[in-house]
Amino acid sequence: MDQERAPYLEALEAFVARNPGRLHVPGHKGGVAADPGMVAALGSRAIELDVPALIPGIDVPPPSPTPFQQAQRLAAEAWGAGRTWFLVGGASQGNHAACLALRHRGRSVVMQRNVHSSAIDGAILAGLEPRFVSPELDPELGVPHCLTADELERALAGLDDPVGVLCVSPTYFGACADVAALAEVAHARGVPLVVDEAWGAHLHFSDELPADALASGADIVISSTHKIVGSLTQSAMIHVGRESLVDEHVVDRVVTLLESTSPSALLTLSLDAARRLAATRGRELLAATLAALAEARRRIRAIPGLGVVDERIAGRAGVVGWDPLRLTVDVRGTGATGHRVAALLSEREDLNLELATETVVVAAFGIAGGAAELAERLVAGLERVAAELGGDSRGEPVPFAPPPPWGPLEMSPREAFLGPQEAVPFERAAGRIAAEALAAYPPGIPNVLPGERLTRETLDFIAATLAHGGHLRGASDRSLRTVRVVVAR
Repeated sequence: MDQERAPYLEALEAFVARNPGRLHVPGHKGGVAADPGMVAALGSRAIELDVPALIPGIDVPPPSPTPFQQAQRLAAEAWGAGRTWFLVGGASQGNHAACLALRHRGRSVVMQRNVHSSAIDGAILAGLEPRFVSPELDPELGVPHCLTADELERALAGLDDPVGVLCVSPTYFGACADVAALAEVAHARGVPLVVDEAWGAHLHFSDELPADALASGADIVISSTHKIVGSLTQSAMIHVGRESLVDEHVVDRVVTLLESTSPSALLTLSLDAARRLAATRGRELLAATLAALAEARRRIRAIPGLGVVDERIAGRAGVVGWDPLRLTVDVRGTGATGHRVAALLSEREDLNLELATETVVVAAFGIAGGAAELAERLVAGLERVAAELGGDSRGEPVPFAPPPPWGPLEMSPREAFLGPQEAVPFERAAGRIAAEALAAYPPGIPNVLPGERLTRETLDFIAATLAHGGHLRGASDRSLRTVRVVVAR
């Protein structure tokens, strides 16, 4: 297939060029009825290209396959998938779809405990009964890494009829799992492996990076294409492997169930265009970005009080490789938390980072363009902030406080989420069974799941995260004055 083409984008442009009568939604009619401020902000071309679904020559025959179908087939070829679907609900929609697809096989599933909160939402929607497996915890930085094959084997051995495994690779911090080993363990039990590769859509396009999940034997892969490859925010893809244990027709049904009947043409065309960029220029663009980030890491290591997470984490428990597109800076030597460093970078330097924890800050880079300039700004900003904080030249890092253990799972997430519940004051919630997920954002990894017993340590950890400027996802009361819990029986 011709990866230089962008058939869906081209079909939209041909439609706009005809200046057709738009006797259909949306109400802005291609711009003539749009708010002038919106047109000024987005540009008239974006409004013109905001075309609805079910337009002949775009996503309805003729031709057959339609340009929309051609675009998805090009994406499948580009990523080495058996079949690919475009998503306009983000990788969150992909996690929901994966859970519903597994539910066709049964209920019992193994889930890495630090999956994204959307995977927990998917388990609730599908009625899956998860057995959670803890990832390996970095002994120095206190950040979670990946699931190991040995832990997966033990988890599967404890289940009579597992229907799937959900894991994460790469992590927010760049750690990559041994997906090939995980797939081997899962497939030995006849169980499909689902990999949330939200942060790894670019891995397939460079030999300098760890192997991607599809190439390593995963059956379903969720790809948050906008994060690194550069499609528009909220656009994503879901892939099935060429020899997947999951029926592609089942995935097609659940994607259809979850998708909007009014998908955004702008999000969709951005997926088509981002695929073209990655497939045709990804290798050269990534080479330049990787070189710029290697130089940035070299300079950051020389700043008193700072260090970097790099290829040295490969080989630690749960880590087989490392993705350098996340520049993770160890700030312990400054005597300040990552939250404080991130706040100073935002206030003093107007540098807005992807993530901060107690021990690190994380900057995310895309595959194409601007990496050297952005990295230069980051290094300069870190130099000034570290000097202001008075970096510890003795090199004695401030010890981190280990994250609290998760509470025991007392009932299935779906049973807790949909069952009788009540709101109780935050200070009186310890010991009760949560009826909602509590996930400090970023990174969106659930600290509490529906069905888990709340512990004082976990509640205090969440409160501290909010006090440092974090946000809370999943809670009905985002201020955390109250927490919804299962009504005591």
